[in-house]
Amino acid sequence: MLGGTTETTMVATQCIPQMTDVDRHLFAEGTHAHIDRFLGAHPCTHNDVEGVWFAVWAPHARAVAATGVFDDWSGRHPLECDPTTGIWSGFVAGARQSMLYKYRVTGVDGEVTDRADPVGFLHQTPPETASIVWSPNYQWRDHAWLQHRRRIDARLAPISIYEVHLGSWMRRVEDGNRSLSYQELATGLVEYVQASGFTHVEFLPLATHPFYGSWGYQSTGFFAPSHRYGKPEELMACIDALHQAGIGVILDWSPAHFPRDGHGLARFDGAPLYEHPDPRRGEQPDWGTLVFNYGLGPVSSFLLSAARRWFELFHIDAMRVDAVASMLYLDYSRGPGQWLANEFGGREHLEAIAFLRRLTTMVAEQFKGTLMIAEESTSWPKVSHAVAQGGLGFSFKWDMGWMHDTLRYLGRDPIHRKHHHNELTFRQMYADSEAFVLPLSHDEVVHAKGSLLGKMHGSPEHDSWRSFAHLRLLLCLQFSTPGKKLLFMGSEFGQRNEWNHDQSLDWHLLEQPQHRGIYRLVCALNRLYVQQPALHRGDCQVDRGFIWLVADDAERSVVVFCRRDPTNPGDHGIIVALNFTPVPRHGYRVEVGRARSWQVVLNSDDDVYGGSGCGPTEILAAQTVDGSDAAPTLELTLPPLGAVFLRPVDCAQLSA
Repeated sequence: MLGGTTETTMVATQCIPQMTDVDRHLFAEGTHAHIDRFLGAHPCTHNDVEGVWFAVWAPHARAVAATGVFDDWSGRHPLECDPTTGIWSGFVAGARQSMLYKYRVTGVDGEVTDRADPVGFLHQTPPETASIVWSPNYQWRDHAWLQHRRRIDARLAPISIYEVHLGSWMRRVEDGNRSLSYQELATGLVEYVQASGFTHVEFLPLATHPFYGSWGYQSTGFFAPSHRYGKPEELMACIDALHQAGIGVILDWSPAHFPRDGHGLARFDGAPLYEHPDPRRGEQPDWGTLVFNYGLGPVSSFLLSAARRWFELFHIDAMRVDAVASMLYLDYSRGPGQWLANEFGGREHLEAIAFLRRLTTMVAEQFKGTLMIAEESTSWPKVSHAVAQGGLGFSFKWDMGWMHDTLRYLGRDPIHRKHHHNELTFRQMYADSEAFVLPLSHDEVVHAKGSLLGKMHGSPEHDSWRSFAHLRLLLCLQFSTPGKKLLFMGSEFGQRNEWNHDQSLDWHLLEQPQHRGIYRLVCALNRLYVQQPALHRGDCQVDRGFIWLVADDAERSVVVFCRRDPTNPGDHGIIVALNFTPVPRHGYRVEVGRARSWQVVLNSDDDVYGGSGCGPTEILAAQTVDGSDAAPTLELTLPPLGAVFLRPVDCAQLSA
C-alpha cells in the first residue's frame, strides 16, 4: 500500500496480528507509523474460529477487558498484558464486523471506565460513544490521478482551495435540516467545485469528534472518519469522485490537543497517558483541552500512524495541520509561572518540534506528490523549509499576517487608507521567507466577526455597491498576490450572514445579481489563475515572479505590479492595477516594459460581475515620448474600488 497507490483497499486480516521485536522497538521509540496493524479491532480467524483480535495500549491499567454486544456488555473477555509494551490484547470468538465494542479499563487508581478504542476504525454517531468493529473494503478508481499527482511540482502549480465544513455546506431543510452524506457530496460538491474552477477541496477535520460545535478540531477518534455522514467507504467514494474530476483533497487535522471526554483519551488508564502529566504542558488553556505528550514514544507513534492512515487508506492529497504555533511554544497562551521551560531553559517545545519533523519527513518519503500545510501564526523560521535545512519540513504555511493586514485595511474608510498604505505593501517584504497559502478562512467568519462581505467598508444593507466592490477587490488582490489561494465556503458568492455550523449556506443569494456577480468573478479568477502561468508559477519565487510597478502611491491608494513566470525568461507577465478608493482614476500612467500592446483580461468592475462598467475594455497601446529613452507607459482608467488585469496581446489567450 506504500504511497496510497493500490486500487483496492482491504484491511481485514486472516490471522492474529503479531508484533515483532522491530515493531516493539519502533513503537517505544516513537517512529512506528503502522500501529493500526496490531492495535485496534481486527476481524480474523484463530484456530479455525472466526472472531476479532482486540489490542489496546494501557500500560498503567490494572486490568482491561473487551466488551460489547458480543457479550451483552458484561466485560467477560479479559485481555492479557505484554509488560514490555503495555499493550493488552486477546481474541474474542464470535465477535464480527459491525459489532459495537469498548474497552473496560480498570485504571491504576482503581476506577473502572468503558473507553472507546483509541485506534478504532469506526465509531458510533455522537452522542453515542462506542467503537465499531470495521474493516473497510473499497475498490478505488483514481489510479490516473495518483500517478498525475506524483509528477506535479506543487510550488509551480496553481492551487486554489475551497475550504468546506461538510456538515453545513448544504443541508436538506425539507428532511429535518440534515447535513448531506458523504454519498450525496460525491455528486453535488464535486459538480460545484468543478464548475467553480477550484483545484482543491479542504475539509475541516473529519476525524471522529463528539462535539459537533468543535467543527472537528477536538477529536477522540484519530483513526476514523466521522460516522455522522456515513461509513468510511462512502467517504472514500467521495474522495474518489473528486479525484476523477481532477480535484485534490486536503484534510484538516489537529494533533495539537484533544478533549477531556470520559470515553476518550483523557487519563485513559487512570493516569495521564496521551497527555503530558504536568498541567503546565499538558493542558491547553485557550480551549480547555489536553496536550499530547510528544516526548513519549508510543504517543508519537500513535499520531504518526493516524496521519499515515489518512494518506494511505483514504488517498488524501494533503494534510493541513491546525494550531502549529500552540505546539511550537511552551508558553503559548500561558502567563508567567504557567508554563514549563525546556531542558535548556527556553520556550521552544523541543519534543513537539521533533514530532513535526518526523511527521513531515514520513509523509514526504512515503507519499510522493502529497503536501503538508501548516497553520502557523507566528514568525517561527523555516516552517516550509526542508528538515535537512533546519526547517520543519512543511510544503506550505498559511500567511496569517497577509490575511489580518488586508482585512484590516479593507475595513478602513477609504479616505484614511493613505495613512495605512503599508498594510497593503508590507507583505512583500517577507513574501520570499516561506512558501505561503493566502487564506480567507473559516476563522474570519465566526465568533461575531461577521461574514467576509460584512468586514468590508460599506454596509451591505445601506451601501451595497461599496461593500460588494470591496469584496471583488479583495478577491482580485488575493488571486493576484504571490501565494496559493484558500477561500472558505460561502465567500465565493458573498454570504451576508456569519457562518453558522447548524445551518446551510444561503444558496438562495445566488439568485440576486450582486451575489451572482461575486460568484462569476471567483470563477473567472480561478480560470485566469489556472490558465496563466504568470499568475501561479511564481507563487513561491517572489523575487523572480513579482515586480512592483507602483508601490508608493499612498495618496491615491493605488498599487500596480507585474506577475511573471520565473520559468520563462521571455514572459512579459500580467500587469495588475488595483484602486482602493471609490474614485475612478482617469489617465493613470504605468511603465510597462517592452510589450507594446496590452489586452484587458479581467476588470472587476465589469457589469457581469455586478460592477459599474467603468475601466478599460479594449486593447491598449503603450506609448513612448519621442526621442526619449524612458520605458513605454500605458494610460489606464482605473475603476473605483476595482482591479484590472492586463496581458500582452501576443500572449493573451483568453478574456475572462
